[in-house]
Amino acid sequence: MMEIANVSFPEVFILLGFSERPSLEPILFIFVLGIYVVSVLGNGIIIVVSCMDVHLHTPMYFFLVNLSFLDISFTTSIVPQLLVNLWGPQKTISYGGCVIQFYISHWLGATECVLLAVMSYDRYAAICRPLHYTVIMHPKLCRSLAFASWLGGLTTSMVGSTLTMLLPLCGNNRVDHFFCEMPLIMQLACVDTSFNEVEMYVASFIFVVLPLGLILVSYSRIAWAVLTIRSAEGWRKAFNTCSSHVAVVALFYGSIIFMYLQPAKRNSHEEGKLVALFYTVVTPMLNPLIYTLRNKTVKKALRHIVLENCGFGGTHIF
Repeated sequence: MMEIANVSFPEVFILLGFSERPSLEPILFIFVLGIYVVSVLGNGIIIVVSCMDVHLHTPMYFFLVNLSFLDISFTTSIVPQLLVNLWGPQKTISYGGCVIQFYISHWLGATECVLLAVMSYDRYAAICRPLHYTVIMHPKLCRSLAFASWLGGLTTSMVGSTLTMLLPLCGNNRVDHFFCEMPLIMQLACVDTSFNEVEMYVASFIFVVLPLGLILVSYSRIAWAVLTIRSAEGWRKAFNTCSSHVAVVALFYGSIIFMYLQPAKRNSHEEGKLVALFYTVVTPMLNPLIYTLRNKTVKKALRHIVLENCGFGGTHIF
């Protein structure tokens, strides 16, 4: 029985990653490390600033704090192991490490899909129902929506990841990727995976297609409302309110749709690894840059906190 278990579930997985191009690995190591540091610092700054400045204690920044914390957690579940594999010749990850990475990355990825949809609803309420915004987006509803996002992501991860990890692998432990991901683990199975594929497509519809549909509906209503605005100032305000979120949605959903709404048995390609590298490493770094560089309120709050902590006294500056 022990031999069967060992054959079905290997002790380690070999993450091939970018090992076919060893000359590229040192460059990727520096690139990934730099982006990871910027990502953690950028998202951390958003969390600190949003919590410290009372002017940012609004639904928009409450959800942005959730997104920043999620991005830090998501990229941290993948990047450290990637850096280890890029640095040395050993390309392995323990079975337990693979399972943890698998569950966490799946959980946080699904959560972000829902959270972005929630944020689009917040933008819809702010632009289309401005007089009732504080009533609609009251703190209790915001906390409930955030909790539902995290719980929904955790639920689909528990179901999908558990079904995948129960598949016997019959000694197959070579993953042609830089982290443990559902479609590629399913490829290693030595049994029929039709049920798992159906579950993955259903989960993709619920946590990718459906939230994206809600986002498109929200922004179609926003676009219709903006078209009725006659003043240039109103157009500018609506654009500033939505542009950052639209950019983040485009980056995140574009790469996710490319990766997951494809047959699970497809052959791995280098382009798939590059797209995965983009949404696991680059996108979490871009999110805080998009929200801070295009947001005068955040920049002003950050400047105020920095000057105050340096002893200049924010009340004298502003």
